[in-house]
Amino acid sequence: MSQNEMILEYLEKEGSITQAEAINRFGCYRLGARVWELKQRGHKIIKYTEKGRNRFGLPTRYARYALVHGLQEPQGL
Repeated sequence: MSQNEMILEYLEKEGSITQAEAINRFGCYRLGARVWELKQRGHKIIKYTEKGRNRFGLPTRYARYALVHGLQEPQGL
């Protein structure tokens, strides 16, 4: 199974994913590229920016990608 297939399956099940989740679950270090490829295949995926703290406790921002099903609100946010 390809990274694209694994990420799409995860999005369908969980609703959203971050870069850290993609690295931990699939060894995917280029989530943005995989999302771009999925979008090129017709999947509706949106990006949210979230705020959090890094491992040193400093404020940071990161992207969360969510799969959109029709007009309903994305799952997992």
